[in-house]
Amino acid sequence: MKILRLALAQINCTVGDLKGNADLIVRAIQKAKAAGADLVVLPELAIDGYPPEDLLLKPHFVEDNQEALEYVAGEVEDIMAVVGYTATAGGKSVANSAAILYNGRLVDVYHKIHLPNYGVFDEVRYFKPGETIPVYTLGQFKIGVLICQDIWQPLGPACKQACFGGAEVIAVLNASPYHRGKRKEREDILKARATEARSFIAYCNLVGGQDELVFDGEAMVVSPTGEVIARGRQFAEDLLVTDIDTRILEAERSPYSSWACKDRIIKNDSKDLKKVVVDTTERKGDMEAIRSIKQRPLPPDAEVYEALKLGVRDYVKKNGFEKVVLGLSGGIDSALTLAIAVDALGAENVTAVFMPSGFTQEQSCRDSEMIASNLNVKLRYISIEETFISYKQMMSTEFDGLPEDITEENIQARIRGNILMALANKFGWMVLATGNKSELAVGYSTLYGDMAGGFEVIKDIPKTLVYKLAEYRNTISKAIPKSIIDRAPTAELREGQKDSDSLPPYDVLDPIILAYVEEDKSPEEIIDSGFDRKVVLKVISMIDHNEYKRRQAPPGIKITPKAFGKDRRLPITNWYRK
Repeated sequence: MKILRLALAQINCTVGDLKGNADLIVRAIQKAKAAGADLVVLPELAIDGYPPEDLLLKPHFVEDNQEALEYVAGEVEDIMAVVGYTATAGGKSVANSAAILYNGRLVDVYHKIHLPNYGVFDEVRYFKPGETIPVYTLGQFKIGVLICQDIWQPLGPACKQACFGGAEVIAVLNASPYHRGKRKEREDILKARATEARSFIAYCNLVGGQDELVFDGEAMVVSPTGEVIARGRQFAEDLLVTDIDTRILEAERSPYSSWACKDRIIKNDSKDLKKVVVDTTERKGDMEAIRSIKQRPLPPDAEVYEALKLGVRDYVKKNGFEKVVLGLSGGIDSALTLAIAVDALGAENVTAVFMPSGFTQEQSCRDSEMIASNLNVKLRYISIEETFISYKQMMSTEFDGLPEDITEENIQARIRGNILMALANKFGWMVLATGNKSELAVGYSTLYGDMAGGFEVIKDIPKTLVYKLAEYRNTISKAIPKSIIDRAPTAELREGQKDSDSLPPYDVLDPIILAYVEEDKSPEEIIDSGFDRKVVLKVISMIDHNEYKRRQAPPGIKITPKAFGKDRRLPITNWYRK
């Protein structure tokens, strides 16, 4: 028989929880064995959690992670397990590695060759690249093992494993973080590598939130013809089990037995091929065939919403909190943040606070009450008007003769931030900030005011997407009142204030931010694409001059291909203006 039963275990690891991660891995391996799997693949750096960052500079962390791996190895019996961890790689060097475990022993270790060093990745800072490309024999099967970035290389190690090592299945361990559009990009890469190598690609991805990053899971198996034959869940732990009939490779490979691209494969990947025997016992393959699961991918807005939910839940829970608090203003941003928090944590763990001033309109109060009622959240009322008056009296001598301006507006925002932090301190809650990417980009927010908090849920959500997500959330159940969605955005920090007093319309602002921040286009390129010169220059000036604010913002969930923070890193002191 040439049918391999494969299990891909996408698990939710926590950085630094070596014991907890090891236990999670062992349970997944045991579950895979109970399903009759011959091979089980776990995510990249599953022992450590991803990314461990400067924990990797602590020698004792590396030693402890290896001890955790030894514990996992001792629990593996009659199944080949491929587990991500950090291995030593000579001297003080360490490697991002995959352990090949079988019958209580560590058979071999593969070191990741291609280390990403862009965007949110800093792997060159920590890891030494590997020098060999392995193919493992398990009974009658030949299995290649790679890690994440390795599979993105055209005519790279995957092709070498298949062409020169005879690999029929290539197992890929991943910690590939989510952003909008990543699912299709990732799937296209896997299809390209599978058809190039004329092999099955078994892709196992991490799932869960880690600080700003969310890992979306969606393990998958791609056939040599580029068809996704099995697909796991998105944004949830899963064990994807499928049977792979490697006999179809005879038909796929025979017309190309010479592998016309051999010379190019050698040139593109000069690393040595290594062949390792795990077990020579022929796998029986006589169990009743199982039907491959092929989950349907989520629609785009649902995908983003699930990423936000998972990011909030894991950030709050993994940092030791149970409950959160946020300011509810009657606006769209705080409304969406409240809905996400309730869906992620449960209404009983979310407190909303309405903090009116003399500028707050009655509609804001009604809308806040309505969404709190819709989501079954307790709404607290704390007026800031008396405190605001006291502030102005306190500063009257210093401000004598000067007109009221943005200073008084910011005082109100800072009073509200102070109240939320006081509640959080008193009751052990985490404050959720409610600002969006559009506001953060141009500095339309108050440092130590509405920017105060432990986590900023929609930090990487442009305002135009905020509205789409609100509409999407209302397809699940009645949550965000239509009056909030339809209302013109306002901070209500002065009489009759509207966002449009200070900013271009969001359907103009967001594309400019996208072009300048995410696509790194010059002002002239943006103007040439059809935007008004005066508007473009104003927006870019606002973006450039507010880096100091963004540097002090709470962490928030990465959703776009280039988020502020880990992705986009610019100096605060910076005179370059092009």
